[in-house]
Amino acid sequence: MSESRGTVNNTPLKDTPPLVALVTGGGTGFGAATAELLAERGWKVAVCGRREKPLQAVAEATGGLPVRADLADPDAGAAVVDAVLAEFGRLDGLVLNAGIQRLGNLETLSRQDWDDVFATNVSGPFHLAKAALPHLLASRGTVVSVSSVAAIRTAIGMTGYGASKAALSALTHSIAVEYGPAGVRANVVCPGWGRTEMADDEMVEIGRPRGLDVDEAYALVTSLVPLRRPGQAREMAAAIVWLLSSESSYVNGATLTVDGGHTALDPGTVPFDERVTIR
Repeated sequence: MSESRGTVNNTPLKDTPPLVALVTGGGTGFGAATAELLAERGWKVAVCGRREKPLQAVAEATGGLPVRADLADPDAGAAVVDAVLAEFGRLDGLVLNAGIQRLGNLETLSRQDWDDVFATNVSGPFHLAKAALPHLLASRGTVVSVSSVAAIRTAIGMTGYGASKAALSALTHSIAVEYGPAGVRANVVCPGWGRTEMADDEMVEIGRPRGLDVDEAYALVTSLVPLRRPGQAREMAAAIVWLLSSESSYVNGATLTVDGGHTALDPGTVPFDERVTIR
């Protein structure tokens, strides 16, 4: 079997910069933190997203390339990859981080919201990965998809989001299996609650009717998480960057939860927690 990039006789090597990564959803949150950490490690970075101002800010901070695009457009993926190749001449890492959320269950979620979530969270990564694949094969590169604990544990009112993230995980595992023999690795990171712009908005919605500010709302939603706190964007980025690096050279087709123990908890034992009152 052919050896993965970053190994000789199965011995990991240090990454040799400048390697090039494309990070979607790169203007804020986990994507921005990932771009910043990659730049610190010597990578060249392209950040992709829909909003020009935050992309420019991250690009300036990292010396990277901002690429404004809506990946829900099936034609956008190829154009984004072309822009990265025109600037850097190669592609070694792809971080599929862009995502949206629409709340609702089977009864309340509209067809349009379902379609919008899948267009951004599943079809966008598919088209982008398809366009990037020849270049990842050439560099024996790596794909990391940012899924969610919602792909592993069912959350109330998140039917479309959970289904889309499970589909993204399955897509990534398919890449791992199909192209691992050619040296392309693909892995999934499933974050739990993390402090991001999107999550802050959720905390406002959760906290308002309860008279809680954003910090208090985060404390509430993570009160049963074993680490008793939300994750920081930098902590999520560290896992993503590790999976991109040669330090994880034998990790392929994996799903890594970065959730403070969220998915390790047995809900059937929650009533035994002395802090919990059953309604």
